Amino acid sequence: MFIYGKTASNAISIMSYLAARPGMRAGSGEIAEARSISQPLTAKLLTQLAAAGLVAGQPGPGGGYALARPADTINLASIIRLFEQTELPSLCPFGPDWCGHGAPCPLHDVIGQMVESNKRFIEETSLALFLPPMG
Repeated sequence: MFIYGKTASNAISIMSYLAARPGMRAGSGEIAEARSISQPLTAKLLTQLAAAGLVAGQPGPGGGYALARPADTINLASIIRLFEQTELPSLCPFGPDWCGHGAPCPLHDVIGQMVESNKRFIEETSLALFLPPMG
């Protein structure tokens, strides 16, 4: 089961590239090449990330993009929510009207635990994970 889709995955890939280079700026072409994402898509995602206040861009020579805040203050959820619906529809194998209207299905508790685990993971995982090692 995927915990987020392709667009969010690409955005996280872009953000991880910037997080791994603290204090440095990178252009959309450089990021696109490094992460094997098309340059137009990279530019579009950077624009959306900038509008959300997650990256800051500087035009001109020596310009490019950098994280707008410290990596440890940006969690995966803040990126994913820009591109994905985070409230899941019913995952009940018996259909959307089963669980919550009588006895839960046999998978109800397992699915609930999996969803909660995924939610906790994206909330608790920050871009600090991608910072270069100190020392």
